[in-house]
Amino acid sequence: MSENNTSQKQYIKKSREQFIGADSKRPQAQKGFGGPKGVVTEKSDNFGAAWKNLLSYAKPQMPAIIIAMTCAVIGTIIALIGPKQIQKITDLITQGITGVIDLEAVTSTCVFLLVLYGVSWLMNFVQHFIMATVAPTVSSRMRRDITEKTNRLPLKYFDSTPFGDILSRITNDIDTIERTLNLSIAQFITSIALFFGSAAMMFITNWILALTAIVASVIGFFLMSVIMKKSQLHFNRQQRHLGAINGHVEEIYSGHNIVKAYNYEKESKEEFSRINRHLRDSVFKSTALSGVMQPLMTFIGNLGFVAVFVVGALLVKDAVITFGVIIEFTIYVRLFTQPLQQLAQSFSNMQSTAAAADRVFEYLGEEELSDESSKTKRLDTVKGHVRFDHVHFGYNPDKIIINDFSVDIPAGQKVAIVGPTGAGKTTIVNLLMRFYELNSGRIFIDGVPIDELTRENVHDLFCMVLQDTWLFEGTVRENLVYSKEGVTDEELERACKAVGIHHFIRTLPNGYDTVLDDKASLSAGQKQQLTIARAMIENAPLLILDEATSSVDTRTERIIQKAMDSLTEGRTSFVIAHRLSTIKNSDLILVLKDGDIIASGTHDELIAEGGFYADLYNSQFEQSA
Repeated sequence: MSENNTSQKQYIKKSREQFIGADSKRPQAQKGFGGPKGVVTEKSDNFGAAWKNLLSYAKPQMPAIIIAMTCAVIGTIIALIGPKQIQKITDLITQGITGVIDLEAVTSTCVFLLVLYGVSWLMNFVQHFIMATVAPTVSSRMRRDITEKTNRLPLKYFDSTPFGDILSRITNDIDTIERTLNLSIAQFITSIALFFGSAAMMFITNWILALTAIVASVIGFFLMSVIMKKSQLHFNRQQRHLGAINGHVEEIYSGHNIVKAYNYEKESKEEFSRINRHLRDSVFKSTALSGVMQPLMTFIGNLGFVAVFVVGALLVKDAVITFGVIIEFTIYVRLFTQPLQQLAQSFSNMQSTAAAADRVFEYLGEEELSDESSKTKRLDTVKGHVRFDHVHFGYNPDKIIINDFSVDIPAGQKVAIVGPTGAGKTTIVNLLMRFYELNSGRIFIDGVPIDELTRENVHDLFCMVLQDTWLFEGTVRENLVYSKEGVTDEELERACKAVGIHHFIRTLPNGYDTVLDDKASLSAGQKQQLTIARAMIENAPLLILDEATSSVDTRTERIIQKAMDSLTEGRTSFVIAHRLSTIKNSDLILVLKDGDIIASGTHDELIAEGGFYADLYNSQFEQSA
């Protein structure tokens, strides 16, 4: 295996280790998220801070949540009256053992008990119905905000973040939040109300039995708080590792052909196993610790039953209480310990949700592109005069790759940018499109600095064809038209004929209405032809071609080149090409090396000068010569 391939694998492995490291924290800007304006997130592994952010985010739904929680509390309180009625029925039956049972009193009490439980059920139904509406509403808004946030993030963020990790936040993390809002929040509130309500009813009934039951439960609370503190760290790690493994899987499957071609299967499996071990360990530790809580609470609840029966028997013997009170208390003890078990489960779910919310709000809190709402300048009619004025740029501030770049390009010229790999050719295009902001210097279009225009306006001025093709699942027509409105069938066919793809489209089952999905087998060259036709249909005043014909054969390239000549006529165009034979007719050729223009002129002028361009051009024909 080559040295470059080995070093690349070491770099990938190192970057993943930094990403999923147990104690690593990715840098971020704390600027607030794409929900209510002015809300600031608190990036922290702290359970309370994560939930504070989540509840603040759900503020628009808070009235509905409060109504639901109120219904849950009312239903719980009503249910707590039930054991008192059961105690009454028990005493009536006990008294009737030595005499006559008062069936009328028993019947009326039972009817009243049924009414109580019916109202309690209705309150709980209303609560579940409301939360079943609120939870998907919050998750839907969260996904929408993430989508909008994605459009406001600079490209440098996506250059440093695995796509799989971003997808994991949109899918796994938000699903976790939705499940908890739908189930665990109501369960948590109900459990709290049931816990304190049953405790109050026990003290009202008999303070000695109440203390007996509560002492055992206090021990459980203490142990549960210790376990929660330990397990929260592992829940946070679990979500980070889940994002890392999604990122790895997405990379391997999207680059499946490369993995096969370079026999990287073994290494990719080892890498997957390593990340999976991290995930397994985190899941095991978080699940094991949180799983201890429920059986612990069950044991403490059973201990409470035993204590109540022992103490209750002594009190009945001394005629302090009746037998019905013991029955009442056993129900209250169950109602008192049941919330502890539910709280244990709710806390487990809420810890996972806190970790998930932390990751979502971390993404929503990333530093955005600068706000351009105050900009009023706009270019609608463009001649195409472009000027770079002492441009300096580096993807990292400490590593400048474009050094004092200056060039004046008259309107309507076809400008070719050539140079070795890493010379800065694509970077120049990225700066021209305002995908990245300059470190210093300015770029002008028709005398207007592009930083005084909105990015949307700048993007409207260009049509762009990249080396990497992109088609989405939709019809051929939809892929060609994309965001352009009012495109006629004649325009579609004219563009497709110009690039030599019209005949192929007619052979498809439904022609231009054929859906391009996984079943549609298109070659890389055909995909490139469609993207070039899309640019021709867009018909913007400025054109960028970044290795636009790299995926097509020589015959198709000649057809496309002829179409491109027609497309670039009278239009300022920038062409990046490694195949120098395709840019011989350019009005101006800029030769870049290490971020600097080392030569410029027409093809004939540069060949006559000799030097770097001539060597680069001649080297492409050495083999055939």
